[in-house]
Parts: sequence; structure tokens; C-alpha cells
Amino acid sequence: MKLTILGCYAATPRTISNPTAQVLEVKNHLFLIDCGEGTQVQLRKNKIKFSRINHIFISHLHGDHFYGLVGLISTFMLLNRDKDLHVYGPKGIKEIILLQLRASGSYTGYNLYFHELVSKESEVIFEDEKAIVRTIPLKHRVYTNGFLFQEKNIKRKLNLEAVESYKIDTCYFQKLVYGGDMKLDDGRIIPNAELTFDPEPEKSYAFCSDTVYNEEIIPIIKDVNFLYHETTFLESEEHLAEKTMHTTAKQAAKIAKLANVKALIMGHYSTRYGSLEPFKAEAKTIFNNVILADDGKEIEL
Repeated sequence: MKLTILGCYAATPRTISNPTAQVLEVKNHLFLIDCGEGTQVQLRKNKIKFSRINHIFISHLHGDHFYGLVGLISTFMLLNRDKDLHVYGPKGIKEIILLQLRASGSYTGYNLYFHELVSKESEVIFEDEKAIVRTIPLKHRVYTNGFLFQEKNIKRKLNLEAVESYKIDTCYFQKLVYGGDMKLDDGRIIPNAELTFDPEPEKSYAFCSDTVYNEEIIPIIKDVNFLYHETTFLESEEHLAEKTMHTTAKQAAKIAKLANVKALIMGHYSTRYGSLEPFKAEAKTIFNNVILADDGKEIEL
């Protein structure tokens, strides 16, 4: 897994910072998570191929999280895209995007699928042989979801020493890595566990967009490798966090600790602050493994 932060600041774009958007690479999937203004420019700056993005996840319908979407969809059209594009987001996103496209006389030359979300319970919204994506219901001023991305590692690793000792032909390797036992020419059955090692541990990443402090998400994100959690305010502005339904650095750290995550990635900072270091300092009083997101930052998960 690799995470590229395209934008991680709250509210309006600035010449030195961008609103929320990030790209998560999972087993050759490139998932775009939120799409604030300037996302296209940030994709180009970070040399991310537009053509590899087939799934876009929108947390909620506040402008700093999706105003870049119609522009990106239009650019895909100008680039003669022909692959299907899937957009997952709150009910209403289809109406908004199609209205903009119709009003401008723009029509995609590719299939555009909207998967509108309404459930207030966690649900699986994407799954294939490589990954699974679930929603994380959040509490904000409008209907909002975070997203939990989990790898699927079903292929086992060959124990080459054991395989060679039984003189097993390479044509059977595919069967072995998918868990099959081996029947030798003399009739003996060699159990798979003797010929392979367990798969690599499956990695997980939880994206928690705008939300008030909410311990109800803890069972969903329990033990994830990396948690991105909004930290709009410092503790001195906790009253603003409560009023606007956002979170402070300390509150996000408390969620990380209670959920036993391996690392906390902080973001969605209010632009009122001149430095990000106080966010890290406050969070580390509660949870030690803290990473500051910043525009253009790549994080190997």
C-alpha cells in the first residue's frame, strides 16, 4: 500500500495548500479518495496517471471534498478515456454531476457509474480478489462516510526448499499458492502447509474525513495499520470543533489509542495555524506514532 496526499487542508484552497484529496495504491488499484479543487493539478504534480483511476470515493458533499470532481470527469473525457469510472458518494452526487455535465453540453465517452450511499451502518461498497472497501459512518453537519480499505492476501508463499525436495514440477505451483495439497506420483498426499508459508499479513487503511469526536467508529477501525483522521483544530479551539462538528488533534489521538491502530496520520488542518508541529505535539501526549500529512507527501503503508 502507498498513500499519496494531494491535499489535506480545510475549507478553501490557497496558493500554498490544497483541500482534501488523496490517492491510495492497493495491489495495482489506484483509489482516489475525495476530490477537492485542484485535484487534477496535484495529480499531475505527483505524476499519477489519470488512466489508472477507476474508482473515486467521496466522503461528503462539502465543496472542499468534491468540487474538483466534475472537472476531473470532464478531463477524462478530453483525454478520450474509454474505461468505466465508478464514483461512490452520498445520495445527490449523481444529480449534481450530471446537471453540470448537461448544462455544459458535455457527455462522457466512457461509462460513468454512481454508487450512491444512504446507509448509516457500515457496509461493503467495493470488493474484488485484491481488496475490499467498507464505509465508516461519521458524524458531521451533512451525511458523511469514511472508508476502510483492506488488502486481500489469499496467495500463499512457496517453500522452495520443500518443493524441490519432493521434486514438484513448476506446473503445480499455481495450485500450491492457492492452498491446494499435492498428490505425488507414488500416491502420497503432501499437505499444503508443508509446501508453503502463510501469506503476507493483510494491510489496512482507514480514512476518516470530517467528523465530530465519535467513539462509535472504533469497532470498525480496530487494529488497522494506518488511520487518517481529521484534526481541524488544536485543543485551544475545542469549542470551535464542537460547534462545526470537527475534531481536535488530541481527540483524534484518543480515537487512535482506543482503536489500537499502528499509526495515526493527521490532516484537514484549519488554515488559521502557522505551523503543523503543534498538532503533532498535542497528539503525541496521548498517542505516540503520529504522522503529519502534507500536500505531496508519499507514505508507504
